[in-house]
Amino acid sequence: MSRNLTLTALACLALVACGTPQEQCISRNTDEYRTVSRLLAQVEGNLARGYAWDERVVTRTELDFCPTILRNKDGDRVLVQRSCWRDVADTERFRVPIDPVVEQRKAENLRARLAALRPNAERAVQACRAAYPEEG
Repeated sequence: MSRNLTLTALACLALVACGTPQEQCISRNTDEYRTVSRLLAQVEGNLARGYAWDERVVTRTELDFCPTILRNKDGDRVLVQRSCWRDVADTERFRVPIDPVVEQRKAENLRARLAALRPNAERAVQACRAAYPEEG
């Protein structure tokens, strides 16, 4: 099976994690291959852009309406909306400079690992297809 066909098949099956028994079998048995493939794509993207993306949580305060229980003149409880300040957490993406030499070395190591994992992943896919043939 060619590399692109294998990657395409594995990517499609990864999207359908709760699919047929065949897809579940393939997903279970090719987890490491898909992880290394995803990491390689991320590193290659970093090299192409010249920087990496990272995320951080930023907390900010915003004005909101908060429900408050008050008692009226008869002593009954009444729900009212009052303005209040609330902390809101946002995830912010930012650029991180990379060392191209380190990223290239990382990409080469991931390519070697992917090549080592490919035969087992292909055997697992074939075994799953044999064990759980799909009809139609």
